[in-house]
Amino acid sequence: MTRPHTRSLLLASALFLPAAPALADEAAPATQTAPAEITVTARYRNETLQQVPIAITAVSGASLNDRALHNLQDLSATVPSVDFRNGSSNKDRTIFIRGVGTISTSPGVEPSVSTVLDGVVLTRSGQSTLDVGEVERIEVLRGPQGTLFGKNASAGVISIVTKGPSARTGGYAEATATTDQEYRAKAGITGAIADGVNARIDGLYTNFRGNVDNLNTGHKVNGFERYGARAKIEANPTPDLKLLLQADYLQSRDTAVGVYTSSAQTAYPTGTVTDNAALSGFLSSVGITPSASNRRVSNNFDTDVRDKNAGVGLTADWSLPKGYTLTSITAYRNWKNHQHQDFDGISAVSAAIPQGEDYGDVSSRQISQELRLTSPKGKFIDYVVGAYYLNAKTDERYQRQITRVVSGANVATTGVAYYGVTNNNYALFGEANFNFTKNFRALAGYRSVWDELSYYHNRTSTNDPANAGTGAVTGIQGYHSSTGRTSTRGDAYRFGLQLDLGDHAQTYVTYSRGYKGPAYNVFFNMLGRDEISLSPETSKSWEAGIKGSALNRQITYSLAAYTTDFNNFQANFSDLVAGAIATRLINAGTANSRGIEVDLGLHPIPGLSFDTSVAYNDAKVLHFNCPVGAASSCNIDGKPLPYAPKWKLYENVTYRFGVAQGWDLELQSDVTLKGATQYQLTQTPSSIQPAYVLLNASVALLGQDNGWQVRAYVKNIANQHYSNLLGNGAIAGTSRLVPRDDVRYGGILLRKTF
Repeated sequence: MTRPHTRSLLLASALFLPAAPALADEAAPATQTAPAEITVTARYRNETLQQVPIAITAVSGASLNDRALHNLQDLSATVPSVDFRNGSSNKDRTIFIRGVGTISTSPGVEPSVSTVLDGVVLTRSGQSTLDVGEVERIEVLRGPQGTLFGKNASAGVISIVTKGPSARTGGYAEATATTDQEYRAKAGITGAIADGVNARIDGLYTNFRGNVDNLNTGHKVNGFERYGARAKIEANPTPDLKLLLQADYLQSRDTAVGVYTSSAQTAYPTGTVTDNAALSGFLSSVGITPSASNRRVSNNFDTDVRDKNAGVGLTADWSLPKGYTLTSITAYRNWKNHQHQDFDGISAVSAAIPQGEDYGDVSSRQISQELRLTSPKGKFIDYVVGAYYLNAKTDERYQRQITRVVSGANVATTGVAYYGVTNNNYALFGEANFNFTKNFRALAGYRSVWDELSYYHNRTSTNDPANAGTGAVTGIQGYHSSTGRTSTRGDAYRFGLQLDLGDHAQTYVTYSRGYKGPAYNVFFNMLGRDEISLSPETSKSWEAGIKGSALNRQITYSLAAYTTDFNNFQANFSDLVAGAIATRLINAGTANSRGIEVDLGLHPIPGLSFDTSVAYNDAKVLHFNCPVGAASSCNIDGKPLPYAPKWKLYENVTYRFGVAQGWDLELQSDVTLKGATQYQLTQTPSSIQPAYVLLNASVALLGQDNGWQVRAYVKNIANQHYSNLLGNGAIAGTSRLVPRDDVRYGGILLRKTF
């Protein structure tokens, strides 16, 4: 985008100010001045958003649905403290909060941001980046959350709460179609199926052909197909016991692919530009012009990534005498991932450009049990205490075949690796409020964590005649076999003070310690140097905030300031493995994330709302531990962490008003502004995404009583090209992954509730 164009959009977006977080409920009816308060469960209790002494964003399911936001990647555009790293497979995708996340495909490391689905922690990031379906709300808890959520929450938590069953019979049906051939259908029904037994079932199907052209196969790629269902049964066998049985299944197929933005690479810190003449010549020969807006590839075959994500769980709430509640959550989850990818990303083989074909299979399963006791409120001390156990096991098979021209003949080298990890996690936890007065209280929480982590790895490869099995040309190392085991105990805690400023405002200050367990760098080309265990990652954070409302919630606001230090930061750093660039998981050193987050909402007249969220975040490396033999510069102290823009803003304006008897019209527009973002820890200049602006809008006709909704929307009105992954290509050059809304498109949604 040109600078004048950017300035005009910034000026236009300023007309929306002031505003507040894109949270809240569905657009309010024209007779309602301000939205009702949102109830969240961030501390395992039902509390309003403004009662919780935590920096938290809560986005309602209705708001997500109305704005065509279907997964956590979409959510990251509307919550400034959240960012998202795309990948060619779900196992490669990562969520960041306040500039901190874990980039790795190794099954031996946990994400720094914990994703929780209906109270169940998901151990692998690939389980959480799929379609969320029909949800009640999504809560984003910013900063360390180790005391209650515990598992891999050193940077924050994203809690997904799906829709529950109701005794009242009802349901919905929904269909969406877009101008670039995405089709989406959802339906669900709920109601009583017996006395004291309620049920709900939701189904989903969506298909998008893609927005990238594979010139070699003639197909559209970078698309997806997803379908699945979720069922819940709630029963009250006794007046004091509530049982909730739930099961879900989601299957997906993705054809995500990287496209070349340049045939050159720029080194850091020298700025030396190295162009790959062979790659440049090939791209030119097939009609591809590498650029920031390129959406063309020429691969040997279309990428094929398939996921099966399923789970079953039983939640029991037992009301005890004197107002106590005992809760048990028992869950099993299973995730399978298969990928077939063109490693080199081009459809040619020569002495200068070898061809690579990758196959990978992941099978991951987890069993967890949580038991907690919640005290009644109203006494000097109210608390939650509990115990947690998780057993998680992941097995992978990865195969890479490299074909290159040697003395005029094609020579193929194949490597196959079998590897996996087993993790047992045990914890005791508790958090309490000490109510000194009606308006002043202290909070204290603690979690003791035990981790047992083990891995195995076995790799074999065919003979490499040119390099005697070293793999320096083929990108495949020779034989390797090893196992390892480690166990640690760690602590997470939080202390704070909270003061109510009247009935509609509060201020708080907290000190928190986050903890993420040990790790192993287990991957296809694992070497002897990777056999050591990584130390646990810890975080220490100060946070102060104020939040509240005024004028009968016509004004809502929150402000949080924070600083968080990370020690033994677990991060990936680019390295040379078998002659190919690979990411190597290490204890990278120390890092800091500090900033200010502001949420403001105005609801001046019935039906009109202005909502804005702004985040300033300075997340950077304090000291980097340079690995021996690193392929990239280690002079990155003081440089930004990946996926940590300094500025990010989201604004939404909605106006709903009556147009005919029984019908309302809703006008909605939102804008996301994101500052320049470095996507690689190696600080390569070519992996910086320049600042950009995304502008969306919709118009909807809403039935006041009949449940109909017809909504037309436009995404990326300004046709802004951008990427949520930039980096080195597999063989050379620079490539990007193309987002769903990389170009302007429109859609129409039709929904009927009953």
